[in-house]
Amino acid sequence: MKGNKFMKEYIGIDIGGTKCAVIRGDEKGNILEKLRFATEGRDSSLKKILDAACSLRSQQTAAVGISCGGPLDSKKGLILSPPNLPGWDNVPVTKLLSEALQVPAFLQNDADACAIAEWRFGAGQGCENMVFLTFGTGLGAGLILNGKLYQGASGMAGEVGHLRLFDNGHIGYGKAGSYEGYCSGGGIAQYGLGSAAQLAQLADEGDPEALKIWQQTGHYLGKLLSLLVDILNPEQIVIGSIYARCHQFMEEAMYQVLEEETLLGCRRACSIVPASLGESLGDTAALCVAMYSCHRP
Repeated sequence: MKGNKFMKEYIGIDIGGTKCAVIRGDEKGNILEKLRFATEGRDSSLKKILDAACSLRSQQTAAVGISCGGPLDSKKGLILSPPNLPGWDNVPVTKLLSEALQVPAFLQNDADACAIAEWRFGAGQGCENMVFLTFGTGLGAGLILNGKLYQGASGMAGEVGHLRLFDNGHIGYGKAGSYEGYCSGGGIAQYGLGSAAQLAQLADEGDPEALKIWQQTGHYLGKLLSLLVDILNPEQIVIGSIYARCHQFMEEAMYQVLEEETLLGCRRACSIVPASLGESLGDTAALCVAMYSCHRP
C-alpha cells in the first residue's frame, strides 16, 4: 500500500518473546505495511529486524520506534536482558537501527508504548491523566500524567505488577504474592484450570469454578485500581489484553471494591474502560514511540 508523499511516515518495531513485527505507518496511525516473523536467537532476530526495517523505509520515514518488554534503558536505547528474550543483554538497538536507516530511533517498554497509543489513537483520546494497564502475560502500567508520558527517575515508573498483594501466593514478576501473580495471564494459569482463554471458555459455559476465579481476579484488580485511582486521580484507566476480552466476568467484583475503597471525588472523576485498539495495539504502539519521541511535550 502506497503512502501519502506529503505525510510523515514512521517505522515501528514490536519485539516480543515469541514474535516480532516491523511496521510502516503514517502520522495518523494508519498501518501501511507490516512484516512479521518468529523471534529466534538474538543475532538472527536482529538481522531480520534490520533487513525488514530497511525494506520498509521510504523517503517519508522520519524516525523508528521500538516497543519491547523490559527491563531496558530507554534513554540509552539499550535492551537489558528481558526475561522473555534470553541472551538479549545490553543490546544497543536504537544505535543499530539509526545507523542502518539514517533516521533517529527511539525505545520504550511495551506498557509505555501502549499507553501512548491508546492515549493518542484509542480509548484515552482527550485525557490529560490516563493509566494504561497491560494485563497480558504480565502486568505493567504506562502513565500519562499532565499530558505527557511519566517514566520516573530511572525509566521504571508503572511497574505495578511488582507490588505485593499477599505475603505469599502466586508468583509473578519474581515475587510470591505480587499483583502480577493474580492479575495476569501467567497468574491466572497458576489456578490450574488452564490459560486465561481456556478459563474464559469455561466461564462462558457457566462453569462455577471458572466464574469464581474470574470474580476473584476482578476483586484483586479492583484493589489495584483503587490504589491508582486514589494516588494518581486519573480521568481514565485503560486496560488491555485479557481484560479487554474478558471484562464481563470481572466487572461486578471489581466495581464493588472500587465503591468500597476509593475516595468519592477520585472515583467519580475516573472511568475504567477496555483498550480500544484491539489487535492493532502492538503495531500502533511501536509507531507511537517514534511519533511521540520526535514531538515530545
